[in-house]
Amino acid sequence: MPDLLTPNAVDTEAYDLAVIGAGSAGFSAAITAAEDGARVALIGYGTIGGTCVNVGCVPSKAMIRAVETLRSAKVAARFDGVEATAQVTDWTALLAQKQALVDDLRVAKYVDVLPNYEGVNYIEGQASFLQDGSLHVGDRTIRAPKIIIATGSSPHVPDIPGLNEVDWLDSTSALEQSHLPKSLMVIGGNYIGVEIAQIFARAGAEVMIVTRRRLLPDAEPEVSEALMKAFSDEGIKILDDLSCERFEKSGEGITLHATHNGVAVRIEAEKLLLATGRVPNTDSLALEVADIDTNARGGIIVDPQMRSTRDGVYAAGDVTGMDQFVYMAAHGAKLAAKNAMNGDTLSYDNSLMPAVVFSDPQVASVGLTEAQAKCAGHGVVTSVLGMEHVPRALAARDTRGLIKLVADKDSKKLLGVHIIAPEGADSIQTAVMALKMGMTYDDLGAMIFPYLTTVEGLKLAALTFEKDVAKLSCCAG
Repeated sequence: MPDLLTPNAVDTEAYDLAVIGAGSAGFSAAITAAEDGARVALIGYGTIGGTCVNVGCVPSKAMIRAVETLRSAKVAARFDGVEATAQVTDWTALLAQKQALVDDLRVAKYVDVLPNYEGVNYIEGQASFLQDGSLHVGDRTIRAPKIIIATGSSPHVPDIPGLNEVDWLDSTSALEQSHLPKSLMVIGGNYIGVEIAQIFARAGAEVMIVTRRRLLPDAEPEVSEALMKAFSDEGIKILDDLSCERFEKSGEGITLHATHNGVAVRIEAEKLLLATGRVPNTDSLALEVADIDTNARGGIIVDPQMRSTRDGVYAAGDVTGMDQFVYMAAHGAKLAAKNAMNGDTLSYDNSLMPAVVFSDPQVASVGLTEAQAKCAGHGVVTSVLGMEHVPRALAARDTRGLIKLVADKDSKKLLGVHIIAPEGADSIQTAVMALKMGMTYDDLGAMIFPYLTTVEGLKLAALTFEKDVAKLSCCAG
């Protein structure tokens, strides 16, 4: 492994750009600027690579794939004449394999990437702003006319009485447990909560999700309901519309005192996972010294060009509180770097951002929900197609989920696509391109799709606006 503290061949006294944060957004910004000929100071603190590769996307998706095999064996009997068994025989070995992947990717995609860019000088240390806009890093001062903040986010810890008196897990520590707990209480029903809850449930733990609202509260109601049913069918308890009052230790576990419709309830589990969102990492930056404004949740306020309220300072990724997906962090950082170096000509546009939750069935969406479309002033029509109408799902004997299309009533133009289906995430980019091209549902229904694929469901859902697909033959339309 190369020495990250060894500077590359640049003038360390003069930088065109300083980037604070060495995760996916920081690397994207630094590489983009270096490719344009800029001299870049990339300032990293903690483990290089940031959240996604170290404690987020990579480890969680590795574990999701591992426990999928357990689920596949459990439901193998849906095929006549097929029996299968699978179990976790060595939880620590599974964690070690996950960690080996993380370590390999950190080196391959971050550590080993740096020497390829002579214009980037990696500086280890925690950065904070000085009043003149320069950066204090350890015992040195870094000056650059343009700065990009890409310090990411951390798990949010809610203010619930008793929480400081009990042991709890976050999304990082949950996937580092040396043993599989008998039971797990998950506080929060958004994407982090549902993904990790399903990992532990499939591995053999008794899991309950406690949430004030439904699962994936920002998703279409039909999608949320379908996911709740799928989870319930797997034995995951969903306790929604609950208000958490206080936590306390109870023997070897934890007890939550809560209220449901005005009635007091007690919920007990061996382990507690907090999945109540994430907060931007801004506390150590001394933003107030540099007159950089933040919103109510601590995210750095930026305009469409990714500019903060201080001239010459930009921000991108989770530290802004926007669109907390690794690919959007990298996209925003690339845009910020190009604007910083080339005159603020590009605007951030998330209108066609695909969003994916790696539950099973997977949830994926792009564009407007039905409610958002109505609020935008559209006359709205929708199509909801159950997966029991998709031949691929019938062949797999797995009809969990649905596809919902949102369209403008008068023009028939597609406004949003929402999918919950096994491997449904692999179909969302087709929907992204359909929306980008301004297609109508007639256009989508007239396209040729390969038979016995999940993505064919998009065609069938489009036809459902005006036809009963149950009355069509295979491949008809």
